[in-house]
Amino acid sequence: MFRNGRVILDGGGRVPEAGEVPPSLMERAVSSGLVDRDGGSDQWAEIDGAAALPDGFSERERRSCWAELGEEQFFRVGKAFHYMDWRRTHRYCGRCGAENVFDEKEWAMRCTKCGELAYPVICPAIIVCVERGGKILLGHGVNFPPGRYSVLAGFVEPGESLEQCVAREVYEESKIRVKNIKYFASQPWAFPRSLMLGFTAEWESGEICPDRTEVSDVRWFAPEEIPDYYRGVSISARLIEDFVRRHGGGPEKC
Repeated sequence: MFRNGRVILDGGGRVPEAGEVPPSLMERAVSSGLVDRDGGSDQWAEIDGAAALPDGFSERERRSCWAELGEEQFFRVGKAFHYMDWRRTHRYCGRCGAENVFDEKEWAMRCTKCGELAYPVICPAIIVCVERGGKILLGHGVNFPPGRYSVLAGFVEPGESLEQCVAREVYEESKIRVKNIKYFASQPWAFPRSLMLGFTAEWESGEICPDRTEVSDVRWFAPEEIPDYYRGVSISARLIEDFVRRHGGGPEKC
């Protein structure tokens, strides 16, 4: 269950099972649906943003609830939110403006007038660990808390390959050119609808010059110099911790 973009948990910090949800809460649902096409066990509901929660229930910011839920449950919540957000933002046809309805056969939103289908939106984004001489390239995003850094990332643009996106994003944010781009891993990241594609790469040329629009600072860090970063189940943390493991030193995983 979600309210105002946050996930609702029970008093034990768990995602409540269907039989544990008070009827009074479900009566405040403005929309609901299944998470899996085969009718699986998971379903989502969006609760009226002004509705009060029953005693024992509370909201959690989705990004930080992994510590309470564990990795598997965290990504199940993310998948449910992805579908909820898609249904909420595709109520009307982008072609003719008529109302959409959910088509269970196609698992898409279908226009009631022109028949246009809108499938769940997935936005691919790259995230990359760039290395040079045993150091990792990290940037401070303009919206990050003071002192927090991360590997560089950005969304794939029309007409470019993933490797081209890696090279472009790194250059745009740091003026560094890279080589030996290699796939690392992928991860769904429903904030709200991304698919993160992780890569590693090596410095080829250039000296750091932050773009100041997306990142306010970019630096090279040795393993023992790694600053604060977002720990948890994110692929950004996996890339940083993989670098530390391969080169030794630095902070232990939290």
